[in-house]
Amino acid sequence: MHFNMIKAIRGTRDILPLEVREWQQVEDAAREIFELYAYQEIRTPLFEETELFARSIGQETDIVAKEMYSFRDRGDVSLSLRPEGTASVVRAYIEHHLDRQVGPVAKLYYMGPMFRYERPQKGRYRQFHQIGAEVLGSEQPTVEAEVIEMLFLLLDRLKVPSAQLLINSLGDAVCRPGYLASLKESVGGQLDKFCPDCQRRAQTNPLRVLDCKNESCQPLIARLPSVLDALCSPCRDHFDRFRASLEDRGLPYALQPRLVRGLDYYVRTTFEIVSGELGAQNALVGGGRYDGLSELLGGPPVQGFGFALGLERFVLVLPESVTESLKEGPDVFLAPLGDEAHRYCTGLATRLRRRGIACDLDYEPGRTLRSQMKHADRVRARYVLIIGERELGSGQFTLRRMSDGWQEPISEEGLFAHFGPVAGATAPTNFSPTA
Repeated sequence: MHFNMIKAIRGTRDILPLEVREWQQVEDAAREIFELYAYQEIRTPLFEETELFARSIGQETDIVAKEMYSFRDRGDVSLSLRPEGTASVVRAYIEHHLDRQVGPVAKLYYMGPMFRYERPQKGRYRQFHQIGAEVLGSEQPTVEAEVIEMLFLLLDRLKVPSAQLLINSLGDAVCRPGYLASLKESVGGQLDKFCPDCQRRAQTNPLRVLDCKNESCQPLIARLPSVLDALCSPCRDHFDRFRASLEDRGLPYALQPRLVRGLDYYVRTTFEIVSGELGAQNALVGGGRYDGLSELLGGPPVQGFGFALGLERFVLVLPESVTESLKEGPDVFLAPLGDEAHRYCTGLATRLRRRGIACDLDYEPGRTLRSQMKHADRVRARYVLIIGERELGSGQFTLRRMSDGWQEPISEEGLFAHFGPVAGATAPTNFSPTA
């Protein structure tokens, strides 16, 4: 019987071993940098009640209206795979009273998959992965600038080139309604010139018109009123202090009055970090302030500010100088010649690994040296240790460097010394690998 091959679902992808190393490097760097700034990791469920996202993101957003993966469980409860991370973090903050556990200002970060039914393209998938951070409990613009400073430290650590910070303010509940009325009137006067999506958004949520990526709409959007001209005095003061704090930290930025995010909960400061390495879909990081989101979710008044970066896009801009070292395989590949040498190598492999030295070997006894060298090359081993019957008798093996063919005789203890001691890499007292 012949079966058709099953492939990954459209809009999803397998993250293959070499790619996983790139992802891990970003994740490890993010954890290290975030914890320098006293952030703590939080992990939330992959799915939540649909109502959580409908309330927080907004019923009229494309995410809720078109892109969520929603279903009813056996209890007839409407659930959705999470399309973003902030709503879940704020829900967890409220539910578990994190203000009592982590102090008046909670600094949290997360990593994991999100899900949106979008048209797949380079760097954008229906299952995608984000790293994000949230600060809950402060309305100070200096907090916003510190978050962006933290992001630029991460970009610097990973040597990401051509990154530019774009900033805007969306106003608040006092000044935004007047701006929205002005925006709706301006769009309405030329509605037939906009794309169908913008025509719909103009009636339900005119701010979303500014977020349109349709090229035919861009000249029209450029002539629409600027939200920065409509800010009330407190919002203007907040934005000015945010900009001053960026300047104090030496963080260059560009004003982008048309910058909005695809989520309704943002107020006041919003930002993106874009890269010239990515083409049209150039956003690496996006975020902003979301005071009022906690109340929408049934919690107490809590100010919030945060961001998310997309891992799929982020690894696309990692320079070769960062990723090249990730292609290396184990420290040493053991190449035994003969049954006794093969038995010896299985024990040696255990002893090497217990000392923190990465190694691999051919598990099939009797292979020729040539075939084992090919195997070592495929797994990208740095060195090969050749052990035959004669070497077993003398205790002197041959260590060969794969990059240039250099080799030298070496004992087992010399092998351990060659790769150096690894702190904390010792065998448990009840573990005695055989020679």
